[in-house]
Amino acid sequence: METTTITKRQSILKNPIAQSIAGAVLVVILFIVFIFWQNNHGTVSIENSNISAPVINLSADTAGTLNALYVKEGDKISANLPVALIGTDTVASKQDGIVIGVQNNIGEFFAPGVSVVSMIHPADLEVVGSIDENKGLSKIKVGQEATFTVDAYGNKTYVGVVDSVGETSNNTGVLFSISDARPIETFNVKVRFDVSKYPELKNGMSAKMTIYTR
Repeated sequence: METTTITKRQSILKNPIAQSIAGAVLVVILFIVFIFWQNNHGTVSIENSNISAPVINLSADTAGTLNALYVKEGDKISANLPVALIGTDTVASKQDGIVIGVQNNIGEFFAPGVSVVSMIHPADLEVVGSIDENKGLSKIKVGQEATFTVDAYGNKTYVGVVDSVGETSNNTGVLFSISDARPIETFNVKVRFDVSKYPELKNGMSAKMTIYTR
């Protein structure tokens, strides 16, 4: 019985149709392996990322009481627009942007330079990611192509370019540890993109980025 079974298997393997099917399956498997290798070789992924822009803080040059506030969070404002009145000093925006925070405490005393309104300039939005120094940081260079996704829009892929790689780690203090293991530092990587192409992207959105280092 066993001999008969082996003979049948050998007969099947010699069958041209069976050979064609086996060959096709092998080709498909090799193609899948190649695509997987191509998509993962020469890339660095940064999971901990978000969309953000530098914060612009508006304050008075002289000390005084907050007498009036002319904007609220979420307002789109133009350049040279009055945003608050501290004492007799009118605080105005220096460029257009979006208000992301206000100190809405009428009657409170504000020292010179203390922010009363915070804003961002939408054109300055970029993807900022934090990467461990041993997870491919040395491979990332300014000018490399990058793609990213944001949690709010599922699997939609956005395109950008590496704009900067942190010169110093995110840890600016002194670490104390009872472990003999060396601490792993993290560094920021910033990716710029064409804001006009992706108007749906907003400050603070969570993102994941892939840097193409090959």
